[in-house]
Amino acid sequence: MAELPASIFQWFMETMELRPVLMLFVILGLGYLIGNIRIIGFSLGPVTGVLFAGLFFGHFDLRISPGAQALGFALFIFSVGYQAGPRFFSAVREDGLKYFALSLVVTVTAVLITLLAARLLQFEPGTSAGLLAGGLTSSPTLAAAQDAVREGTVSLPSGWTGDAIVGNIATAYAITYIFGLTGLITILKYMPRLLGIDLVAESKQLEQAQSQNIRSPNITTRCYRVTNKEYIRHNLEELRKRYCERVPVLKVQRRGKVVQLEPDDYLQLDDVVELIAPRQVFTAGIQHIGPEISPDWDLKQNQDTAQVIVTNQDIVDHTLGDLNIPHVFGVLVLHVTQSGVRLPHSYGLELHKGDILTVIGPADKIDTFGAYMGQIERDISETDMVTFAFGIAAGVLLGMLSVTVGGISIGLGTAGGLLASGLLIGYLRSVRPTFGRLPEAARWLLMEFGLLLFMTGIGLRAGSNIIETLHHSGPTLIVVGIVITVVPIGVAYVFGSRILKLNPAILMGALTGAMTSGASLSVVTAEAKSAVPAIGYAGTYAFGNVLLMVAGPLVILLG
Repeated sequence: MAELPASIFQWFMETMELRPVLMLFVILGLGYLIGNIRIIGFSLGPVTGVLFAGLFFGHFDLRISPGAQALGFALFIFSVGYQAGPRFFSAVREDGLKYFALSLVVTVTAVLITLLAARLLQFEPGTSAGLLAGGLTSSPTLAAAQDAVREGTVSLPSGWTGDAIVGNIATAYAITYIFGLTGLITILKYMPRLLGIDLVAESKQLEQAQSQNIRSPNITTRCYRVTNKEYIRHNLEELRKRYCERVPVLKVQRRGKVVQLEPDDYLQLDDVVELIAPRQVFTAGIQHIGPEISPDWDLKQNQDTAQVIVTNQDIVDHTLGDLNIPHVFGVLVLHVTQSGVRLPHSYGLELHKGDILTVIGPADKIDTFGAYMGQIERDISETDMVTFAFGIAAGVLLGMLSVTVGGISIGLGTAGGLLASGLLIGYLRSVRPTFGRLPEAARWLLMEFGLLLFMTGIGLRAGSNIIETLHHSGPTLIVVGIVITVVPIGVAYVFGSRILKLNPAILMGALTGAMTSGASLSVVTAEAKSAVPAIGYAGTYAFGNVLLMVAGPLVILLG
């Protein structure tokens, strides 16, 4: 009986090896369970969890097919480009230049440290790229570096095979990623306190500077019969200014007929008025218009919710306050999403091409608003699979192109081709919203599944020799990885605060975006008790992805 557990374990491992689909989803499920474990107030996340699970099973020589890993790689890189496309091509101006410069400082500093360490410590080929990717917790860097080796974009040292170098990249990444992630989170959590920065106060100050906060988490619709003569002495525009700019009049019924009132029209006694606003507005004075009543129509029939994609160049860089959306269009903005991140909602929030506004209001008014802003989407679940499929195919073909300079073949490689294709299609989607539709939920699934499928392969590959590597050179790799994590943050913070003069809360978020670390952003926003840092994250995220992808092959080429 004592041998029964070992027999069961052996049977399980053999079954996993014979059933790759079973192995994949066991690793993904365990990865999510591990990633959800909270340690000192934060969780490691699914990427770390899947990496841990992959390392465990990889130690027992389990593998996934190269084709499956390549599929995950393609889905992830293309989706990253697609998400960044609308913002990337329009961001290199004004504050976009600041975010680009900050991302460049992080990348250049990390690359220089990595190259210096590789020269001084004589790392095996590929190790430096794994150190860079792990120290910065950058999956795009890892993917691009391994792709460059497999595609032959970089020349291999004499006596080394591509598989061996790819293995060194994976092992160095696995060793340093865990410490890179926990170190990055710890630094960003405690650095503001050590520097005497009150992130909560800074975030509140920025929100106040951007004028009245207009978060709308609890929207409701109510009907009133006008009996207060004070409300018939002023036209609708004056009433909005006096009581609340954010109360669109959905419907007015006068003597049994629905009438359409303009901003300079007046209400009359006994009118029935339907209003939509955040719940707290109805306790701030507007309810004195008259008694609340139950109308003879269904309130819900007059409400609709939709997502509006910003593509109108004329409103890009304008703020929500400039547009005065409730007043002009009669709808309320529930929240704004930029580069996949929900931003804090204030009158001072600038809109950019590709931003997604979730709005509520009458269907006809939403149609008018959507036509002005760009493209409106209601309950759309279909993905433009033709564009998606050919976009990935075009990216692979683009990556095959190369030119020879001085005997050296130079090309984008598969990673660069997929990223370029995704960026272009994402940008074209913002110009022509009917093109290349990839709903937000579908994009998240493809990018998340692609990344975790790719990380499963990395974990399984690194697990076979991670114990040996840890025994021989683990401490050295860990120390170098910590330096790669810490120094770029410090240099970039000084640059961002002293040179760029960024608000500290924005800057802390921008640092997480420059390192493409969503887990770190959640820690910063929790410390700030505000979503303000997400503005900085959205600003640098697109640049960080592109620059860090370039950095991976560059380190291999120069190292």
